[in-house]
Amino acid sequence: MRRYPHNSPEAAARIVALVLLSDGKVCSSELETLRKLGAERELGLEPQILPHIVHTLREELGVGASEMAARIQSLDASVLAALMAEISDPALQRIVLRLCLAAARADGQLAEGEALLVDAARRHWQLVDGEEPIARKAIHRRAAV
Repeated sequence: MRRYPHNSPEAAARIVALVLLSDGKVCSSELETLRKLGAERELGLEPQILPHIVHTLREELGVGASEMAARIQSLDASVLAALMAEISDPALQRIVLRLCLAAARADGQLAEGEALLVDAARRHWQLVDGEEPIARKAIHRRAAV
């Protein structure tokens, strides 16, 4: 897969694109949700670049639509970790995870591939639903008890 600059809009958009492709198809409800959320603006992309990144990723994975979900689900853990490591800025991590969750939930079902990628992002970035680090969330819960 091509390398994007660290913390770049393109690197962030590729993670969103992985979620969009992870169930084998990009649903119009997912794209509409991202449009309403201003995903390209949030990620720092020029308008209409996200579809190009999705298309480029599809070509890089080198499989047809019917094999896309299986290909993404079979990505090696080290490949996923390397993709997630391209985003180290905590604010950008939260934006990406929030957009991934919104896209994954847009069609009313969370596909296995979508869940896999969202969980990988949460673990790698130690975030809960794009809100705050897991460790900090645990501290808040203990303080409230």
